[in-house]
Amino acid sequence: MNIVQKRILPIVLATLALVSASFLHSASAATAEDLNTDSRQALQILYKSQPLAEKLSQTAKAVLVFPNIVKAGLVFGGSYGEGVLMKGEKVEDYYNSVAGSWGLQIGAQSYGYAVFLMSDKAMAQLAETSGWEIGVGPTVVVVDEGVAKNLSTSTLQDDAYAFIFDQQGLMAGVSIEGTKISRIRR
Repeated sequence: MNIVQKRILPIVLATLALVSASFLHSASAATAEDLNTDSRQALQILYKSQPLAEKLSQTAKAVLVFPNIVKAGLVFGGSYGEGVLMKGEKVEDYYNSVAGSWGLQIGAQSYGYAVFLMSDKAMAQLAETSGWEIGVGPTVVVVDEGVAKNLSTSTLQDDAYAFIFDQQGLMAGVSIEGTKISRIRR
């Protein structure tokens, strides 16, 4: 083991320990009732900041809502959160969102995201797989300010639209590409 590896290894191990502790805390904290309440509140926050999201909800077949994703990393990183699948006002099922990453990264943050499932193809992908990896299968468009300006309910043609909201913390960038969404019991 060279000198660089000897110096980096403890940092990487400490980061993994911190990330694991964060995930375990957030994973065990949410009851079904908590997730239902938090998800409904998160959608209201999203609708106030992105009126297009509220318009999408009126034609979406369902909405996956993850009110609190925790992301941390130092070279190696990861994110975790739990959420609900809503059809209209009714909570249908519970899911988790997990992602891992490596590269030039440092920091920690939390955020929420919602995926508006617009097609039968998107609904089938979620229902028929043991875990849906964003970026594989139905087309998911991440809606930022630039995309939102060019979208209207009459131009929507993709399978799913994702909105990231309520970002807090110090970490550059948020992406849901490569995130795996899996059904959980609550």
